[in-house]
Amino acid sequence: MRDKAALVGLVWGGETQESVDRSLDELAGLLDTAGGEAVVRMTQSKEAPDARTMIGSGKAAELAYLCACNGVTLVVFDCELSPSQIRNLEDIMGDGVRVIDRSMLILDIFALHAVTGEGKLQVELAQLKYTAPRLVGHGTELSRLGGGIGTRGPGESKLETDRRHMMRRMRALEEQIAEMDKNRKTMRNARDRSGIPEVAIVGYTNAGKSTLLNRLTDAGILAEDKLFATLDPTTRKFILPCGEPILLTDTVGFINKLPHHLIRAFRSTLEEACRADILLVLTDASDPNFREQLQVTETLLSELGAGGKPTLYVFNKCDKGMAETGRIGSAAVSENIVYISARTGQGVDGMIARLETLASAGKRRVTYRIPNSDGGALNTLYRVAAVESVEYGAESMTVVAMADAKARGMMRRYAVDDVLETEEEEY
Repeated sequence: MRDKAALVGLVWGGETQESVDRSLDELAGLLDTAGGEAVVRMTQSKEAPDARTMIGSGKAAELAYLCACNGVTLVVFDCELSPSQIRNLEDIMGDGVRVIDRSMLILDIFALHAVTGEGKLQVELAQLKYTAPRLVGHGTELSRLGGGIGTRGPGESKLETDRRHMMRRMRALEEQIAEMDKNRKTMRNARDRSGIPEVAIVGYTNAGKSTLLNRLTDAGILAEDKLFATLDPTTRKFILPCGEPILLTDTVGFINKLPHHLIRAFRSTLEEACRADILLVLTDASDPNFREQLQVTETLLSELGAGGKPTLYVFNKCDKGMAETGRIGSAAVSENIVYISARTGQGVDGMIARLETLASAGKRRVTYRIPNSDGGALNTLYRVAAVESVEYGAESMTVVAMADAKARGMMRRYAVDDVLETEEEEY
């Protein structure tokens, strides 16, 4: 049975009623993904949040009345609540009504969709880091320090015991994630040595990243019209029309007001975007808020240190109609813009052609002289570059190949052109 919920937004600090309404629409989508149903919506305009209840005592009492009238069991605030605010609001709402904020809802969705062992550990760690400072007891119900029969104990409250247990669990999770991160780095290093260009598919949640990866590679990953349907990254090889392979990685989606503790917890996953050679930024062109979504994506990429990479802007879901024509944000000054439908395949061939151009950018024709005793280097060159010709001599092989910067770095010691070697050292 779906939880009936009330959504609450606060208009303050430069926010407008329109922007808060859009954010509440997105919050309703998050709630739907988590299995709830929004039956009440409330906004409150204030110069500053109320320290006790966020929205003020009068508005909180009105909210409690609406919850009682509509059978609401869950109240979701579109802003972050303090532990005391949650406790005060739950006291006002009455028994049977839980109060959470946007971060708690996102964490719940992450827990629902985590599939891999690392994803589940990252979610649990994020939940504990968020919950620990919010671990509070009502009155004396968690205390063993009061007077009377049954309250005498070792001199430590249950609340303190719970917190110590959570700290131990967080340390254990961090150690496990660090170990998994070592394994991830080993796989990344192997991919780096392969010389195959890496392309990260990034963008706002529900922009169609998984659908696009499935269309290109038959990856078979879950692709639903819901927010955060995909949490764990998936990498697949794709062969470009020219015959060159690339690696495509589907990453976790971005969202407005993404809590910083979530970014920290999922940094190892989000590093896929940082380490990629090319970014494929996907945007839902049919969404009326796609301008803001693209801005959120670019801001988060910049914060992660992934800005400035070769980028292809892909406006998806054009089969549903364009919410607005024209080029948006930094994409306005970029020629690397395509319009597609990952669901129907419309425009995908044109996108692949643009991607091929980006993947081949920076490639140079290089002459290598490889000793006959080092035949393995020739095999490596075939794997990481496009070999055009091979001439076998008495002592060495002369090889001409189209190589990108990564391949040139790997094969630097065999390069014939002294000028090229100097350029590589500067690179």
